[in-house]
Amino acid sequence: MSIFDSIFGLFARDFAMDLGTANTLIYAKGSGIILNEPSVVALMRDTGKVAAVGREAKEFMGRTPKTITTIRPLKDGVIADFDVASQMIRTFITRVLKAKRLFRPSMIIAVPTGITQVEKRAVIDAATEAGVKKVDLLEEPMAAAIGAGLPIKEPRGSMVVDIGGGTSEVAVISLSSIAYSESVRMAGDETNEAIMRYMQKVFQIAIGENTAEEIKIRVGSAYPLGEPLSMEASGKELVSGIPKRFTITDSDVREAIKDMVEVFVDAVIRALEKTPPELAADISSQGVVLAGGGSLVRGLDTLLAEKTGLDFHLDSDPLTTVARGAGMVLEDRKRYGGIFIN
Repeated sequence: MSIFDSIFGLFARDFAMDLGTANTLIYAKGSGIILNEPSVVALMRDTGKVAAVGREAKEFMGRTPKTITTIRPLKDGVIADFDVASQMIRTFITRVLKAKRLFRPSMIIAVPTGITQVEKRAVIDAATEAGVKKVDLLEEPMAAAIGAGLPIKEPRGSMVVDIGGGTSEVAVISLSSIAYSESVRMAGDETNEAIMRYMQKVFQIAIGENTAEEIKIRVGSAYPLGEPLSMEASGKELVSGIPKRFTITDSDVREAIKDMVEVFVDAVIRALEKTPPELAADISSQGVVLAGGGSLVRGLDTLLAEKTGLDFHLDSDPLTTVARGAGMVLEDRKRYGGIFIN
């Protein structure tokens, strides 16, 4: 490391953050995404001291002794537990800073559309408590559209569907503004819970959230597959309390999450119904971009295309679309001026 690198390292390095219900991603100016961790904190019950944050804390979920509890401080895309969220953000920022600096960094944070003033203030205060100097808020669909390379500055309509852990966002964007948006506080977390409920009701077996998420990833689908999928997993019989292995198929998961999928489909249809005709014509010609971890459910794009008659395109890396978009804004604030919401 040169003396210039050492001197430069003392100054603030600005960041962009996708503060998600399921995962938090941080983009560093000039370096790209440098952190991608679950939004989970493990605390000591008696002292409230942080035992683990991120990936390690998620491993604790469902496996903690009585002395430790795991908390997800964000719900439906916004902060539900301010103190724990502040500790989580502070830990993540400390990890990416890695060294003491003379100045505090500025940060762009992506948040759901329809966020209230109270929720905005909670996000800003949490980041400020964690050592951030200045916070700019950016709506997640706008960040997703930028990350997916949509022509947001042009006078034509672009539609993006961002299915995250806590919220599903549908937005029509034109001239660097959101012309119409639909925010549904039902997303990946709810599909996990739906799988857990289905296992209890149909299989009479209790499973944890991590197991439900693994089932969704490995065999989940929203549309019938050409080749059926199945997997073995472990749970606990409700009646006897004895651990038990079981086999679950893609059709089981499809049945479990069908109500959640209908919510996504209805939100897209409502957005299309309320979009002005000229913008709707643009969307019809260029299609719709899918982003967010929830969009990775097999066959969701096919189902949406069948229900709407439009082409749906999965972004190249749906899990990082929002973070990449926020990072692009961070790299060139002048180009994207006027799109912040605070």
